[in-house]
Amino acid sequence: MCRNITELRGLEPPATDEEIAAAALQFVRKVSGLRQPPPGAAEAFDTAAAEVTASIHRLLKALPPRRQPPATVPPLRRPEVRARLGL
Repeated sequence: MCRNITELRGLEPPATDEEIAAAALQFVRKVSGLRQPPPGAAEAFDTAAAEVTASIHRLLKALPPRRQPPATVPPLRRPEVRARLGL
């Protein structure tokens, strides 16, 4: 298991679409070994991220509620990350 993948199940409030898409992109980058797709592969990269995003949405909806929240705060909920990204 990659330690950098963000845990989204059981967040309060629930994971946002933005958080889910960011986690999917993080996964696609990890699997591909690329931060940015090479010329000509951007569409495949974006399609993969969109498919993973949809899968994560389905998974989170299908899982039962957690008894305890995740041990770490997702990056997009951390004030220093939000400030850096201008959110």
